Amino acid sequence: MKRCILIFITVLSFSCYAQNENIYLTKSEIENDLKVLDDILQNKSSYQGLNGFDYRLDFRSFLETMKENTVTKSDFGLFLSKTISKIGDRHSSISGYDLPESLYFPLAFAPYHEKILVIDYDSNSKTYNNWNPEYPYLKAINSIPIEAILPLIRPGDLLAPHTSYFSYAVRDLRDIETVFSLLKKELSQQVQMTLCNEKADEKIITVSLVPKQHRSRIWDERYNKNNFFFDLNDEQRNDKGVIEKFFVKENGIAYIQITSMLEKEESPVFFDILNNFMEGAKESEALIIDVRDNAGGTRDLIQELAGYLIHPDSIYVVNAVNQRGEQPLSDEFQEELHSRFLFAKSELNTDEQKIVNDFTNSFQPTYDLDKKKFSDFYYYVLNGKKLSNNRYHYNKPIYILANEKTFSAASVLVSVFKGLPNITIVGVNTDGSSGNSERFELPNSGLKGKISTMVSFQKNGKLLDGIGTSPDIQIERNLDQIFWKEDYQLNKLKELIQQKFRLD
Repeated sequence: MKRCILIFITVLSFSCYAQNENIYLTKSEIENDLKVLDDILQNKSSYQGLNGFDYRLDFRSFLETMKENTVTKSDFGLFLSKTISKIGDRHSSISGYDLPESLYFPLAFAPYHEKILVIDYDSNSKTYNNWNPEYPYLKAINSIPIEAILPLIRPGDLLAPHTSYFSYAVRDLRDIETVFSLLKKELSQQVQMTLCNEKADEKIITVSLVPKQHRSRIWDERYNKNNFFFDLNDEQRNDKGVIEKFFVKENGIAYIQITSMLEKEESPVFFDILNNFMEGAKESEALIIDVRDNAGGTRDLIQELAGYLIHPDSIYVVNAVNQRGEQPLSDEFQEELHSRFLFAKSELNTDEQKIVNDFTNSFQPTYDLDKKKFSDFYYYVLNGKKLSNNRYHYNKPIYILANEKTFSAASVLVSVFKGLPNITIVGVNTDGSSGNSERFELPNSGLKGKISTMVSFQKNGKLLDGIGTSPDIQIERNLDQIFWKEDYQLNKLKELIQQKFRLD
C-alpha cells in the first residue's frame, strides 16, 4: 500500500513538474514560426492591415531583443497573443501555452460603473456581498494602481469594446498569480490591497492568497442562471424539460432566453419549442429575447426568429461581408458563406437585388477593401415572404436584451435586428464579432491559433469587431444584480414595458 502511495506521489510530482517546466525555443525556431505566421496573416487574414497596425515591426523587435535559448514557449505565446490581438480581429487567438496558476485571491471582483467591487461569495445563500462594506472598491494591488494592471491582463482582447474588456479583466483579478505573471511582477503569499470608498478614503489590507481548492467562486452571471450551459451536455441539448424553462409567458410578456446560438440540426427540440412558444405568444403584448452572456454559435436562430419578426411584405439587407481569398471564391468559401445566409447579389432574386441596390446607394463601409484579395459583397437579406413560411407576423413591441458578453453570432443577432420596425435593443454595448475563422498550428512551438478570413459590416457601415452594437435603451446592472439577488436589467425592462402598457 505504501509503495502504491509512493508511486502515486512520484507520478503526481513528475506531472506537476512537467506542467511547470519551462520549454525554451531557439531563435531559429522562433524565426521559422514567425515566417509561417507571417505567410498566414499576409495571405489569409481578413483584418490584417485594416487599422494601420504593422505586426511585422513587432516581429522584428521581438527577434532583435531576444537572446539565444532565453525565450520560453509561454513568453512566445504571450507575445503572439498581444500582437495578433492588435490587428483588430476579435475571433483571433493563440493557445497552447501555460501561465502560472496556483495562487488565488479568496475573494472575487465585479465591474460596477467603471469601479471594481471586491466581493465575497456566500455558498449558503448562493449570493455575493461586499467583502468590506466600508471600503467596497479596489484601488491598487501591492501599491500598483489598478489602472496600470487592467490593460495588461487580457492580451488577446486588447481591442475589445471598452465595456467588454473591463468586465473580463476585472473578473480575472481573482487569478492573481496569473495576473502578476502577465505583469512580470514577483508575487508572495501575502498581498496588499488598497481599498477605497465613494469619498476616496483609502484603507490598506493584507490578504493571504490561497490554493485553487480554496479560491473564491469567480463572478460570472452565467453560473447564476439555471442550465445556462445545457448545450454542452449531449443529454440536455434536446431535453424538453430543460429547454422549456427558457420560455416564459407572464403578465402579457413573452420571454425567451437564448444562452447559445444553437445549430438547428444539433438541437431540433429547441427549435420545435421555440416555434410552439411563438404560436402561443400571439396573445402577448410584448416579446423579450435575452441574449446576455451568449458567446455565439450559428445564425440558425436569427433566421428562425426572423420568420416571426419580419413582415411578409418586407425585405431588408442586414449585414454585408467581404471574404478574403483567391478570386473567384472557391466552392468551399461559398458554402461557408451560404451557411451564414450570406449570398452574392447575383444569387438573389429580382426583388432582393432591388433592395440591395437601394442599400448600396447609401451604404458607406468603414474600409474599401482590395478587390484582388477580397470578394465582392455577400449580403445577409431578410426576405419576409421567404421567411414567413406560413408563420404569423409578430407585430407587437420586441425587445432584445444584450450585454458586454454578447459575442459572435449572438452579437450578429443584435446588429441584424437593430433598427427594424417594432424592435428595440436594450442593455449595454455588445462585444461584436463576425469573422469566419480558420485555424492553424505553428510547426516549432506547437502553438495553435485562429484568425478571421471575412470582414463583416453592420448596416451602418461600421465593423462588428471591436465596436459591437449599442443599445437603444441602456440598462446597466445595479448592485443587487451583481450580488445575484435579482436580475435588475430584466426586471427594469419588464417595468418599462408595463409602464408602456398603462400609457397605451
